[in-house]
Amino acid sequence: MALRIAGTTLLILVTIGCGSSGNTTMAPTNGTPVSIVSGSSNLTTTAYSPNPITVAVGGTITWTNNDNTAHTATDDAGGWNSGSIAPGGSFSRTFPSAGTFPYHCTLHVNMIGSVRVQ
Repeated sequence: MALRIAGTTLLILVTIGCGSSGNTTMAPTNGTPVSIVSGSSNLTTTAYSPNPITVAVGGTITWTNNDNTAHTATDDAGGWNSGSIAPGGSFSRTFPSAGTFPYHCTLHVNMIGSVRVQ
């Protein structure tokens, strides 16, 4: 019985630890792709490619880090933040409303991009 309780407790803890919240999801191949290009730490508007990027309302964008250092994709207005995207990692966000959403890398402030949602 004690083993069953320990196993159930472990399963609950793993499930909670792997959960996510908010409007963002981590996904390796989901949505319209944006590449964080190699050497992007030293770039500005060409660090994210394509830039700007346009999607339809309800569209999802997936940023993939193709560089050898961590980066972020963070909304200038504070509406979303990818957190650290490790080399080879990715981050996806769905855009539920129209507008233009400038973003940047919090680790390399010279890196800037823009999402246009129509």
